[in-house]
Order: sequence, then C-alpha cells, then structure tokens
Amino acid sequence: MRSGGLWLGAGMGLSLVLLWNVWCSRQPTLHSRIRPYIHHRPPTSRLLQGNREQTTVTGALIHCIHWATRAMNQLGSTSDAVARRLALLHTRMSVDEFRIHQLLWALGALVSTLGMGLFLAWIRPVNVVALVVLALMSSIGAIAASDWWLSRRVRQRTAQLDHELPDVVELLALAVGAGQSPLSAIERVATIGQGAFIDDLRSVVVDTRSGTILTQAMERMASRSESAAVGRFCEAMVIALERGTPLADVLRAQAIDAREAARRELMEEGGKKEIAQMIPVVFLVLPVTVIFALFPGLMVLRIGL
Repeated sequence: MRSGGLWLGAGMGLSLVLLWNVWCSRQPTLHSRIRPYIHHRPPTSRLLQGNREQTTVTGALIHCIHWATRAMNQLGSTSDAVARRLALLHTRMSVDEFRIHQLLWALGALVSTLGMGLFLAWIRPVNVVALVVLALMSSIGAIAASDWWLSRRVRQRTAQLDHELPDVVELLALAVGAGQSPLSAIERVATIGQGAFIDDLRSVVVDTRSGTILTQAMERMASRSESAAVGRFCEAMVIALERGTPLADVLRAQAIDAREAARRELMEEGGKKEIAQMIPVVFLVLPVTVIFALFPGLMVLRIGL
C-alpha cells in the first residue's frame, strides 16, 4: 500500500514537471521573438568571399611588395629621400609608385638576363650558379639605375632653375619697378612665363591664395628647392618684405649675383673639361708621337748592328 502511494506520488510529481515544461515552452522568449527579424551577415563582403583565392594572391603580392620596399629602404635610398626628390620634381608620382616602378625594372632585368642565359644554354653549356648571380646583379643594377635616374632628373631641374633665375628675377624687378605689388608681380610673371622656376612661382601663388603669407610661401619655395641661387633669392625677398627695403633694387642685385654665379660655374666647368681633355692627349696622342719619333732611329740602330 505504501509502495503504491509512493509510485502514485512520483507519477503525479513527474506529471506536474512535464506540464510546467509544456507551459514554459508555450510562452515565447525574447530570443525567439527577435530571431525572425535578424539575419546573419558574414563579416566580409560576398565579393571577397567569392574570390578568396584572388584575395590571397593579391595579399601575397602586396606583402612581397612591402618586403621589397623595406629591403630597398635598407640597401638603397630611404623613402624620405625619394619623397623629397619627387617633391622637388613636382611630380604626382608617390613613393609607392616609384618603388613599384623600381620593382618592374628589376623584374624586367631579371627576366631578360635569365632569357639570355637560357638562349646561351641552348647553344652551349652555361654555369647555372653564375647565371643566377648575374641575374640578381642585373636586378640590383636596375634598381640602382632607377634611383640614379631620379637623382639625375633632380640635378637637371636644379641646373634649369639656376639658368632661368636671372631672367625671371629681372622680369619681377621690372614689374615691381612699374608699380605693382610683389604678389601681383609674381602672379603676372607666373601667368606669362614657362619653365621650372615659373612652376615654383606658381606654387607660391597657390599658397598665397590658400591663405599663406607671402614670406612663408617664399620660405616653403626655398625648402622645396636644392638650388643655392633660389635659396638666396627667397631669403632676399623675405628680408626685403619684412624690413621694407626697396624690392626692385634687391631683385636687380639678385639677378646680377645670379649671373655672376652662373659665369663662375661656367668657368669651373670649363676648367674641369680642360683637365679631362688632357687624358687622351697624355695617354693616347703623346705615346703615339713618341713611337713615331723613336721608331726610325731604332730601326737605323738595328740595321747598323
């Protein structure tokens, strides 16, 4: 009798628990209410998910480019030096674009050297180690040649600035002497002129129109150029504007100084060329002259003996 009551109580308790679970399951929870209105979205774009292989290849290529850039920064010119030279050239090319340009030249030199080596290997046996070393050296040479070409362009532009500066400064002196303000004179000359120095003056006009003081714009112009003549011109302009010195006289003096500096550089260059011309005279013409002078006497002595 007791066992029957025990089983009956256990059954009633289990029934109550099941009824409570059924009642709780009938009441919707907050999660079940919000779930139909929430859509699971992937963390990345479907386009990127669909092209995972392409993304992996692109990422590996970008990683290789960054590694090569760091290697070139350690072995060659730094990114700051390249950025400074690109700014001097007033080009839109960025440092990354120039590094990619260097890598393309290096890859072209590598492929060309290996192609020539394979062509020679088809004709005759070729040392593989020497071919690989030559290919690597050609790649390094292509990178160095690109950096040298950029430096050469900077030197050419600096020489062009030194060549154009006296004429442009005289035009500025004429405009200021005619009664125009310094900024108006610079704008007028920058409008009608062409050349590297005119491009720098246009950058000064752009800076002043954006709210920069003329003296600060001239100082920026001096900082963007490696020409000593341009630096002296900008310094003289700043001092004349700050102290109230007659600007026309200062500009004429700057033009005269620039022409004298150009004449001195031309004389120095002529002296260097004159010394360079002595090399073929001493090592080619003089030995041939001595041989022609001594050869007949030596032949006579030989015949006489």
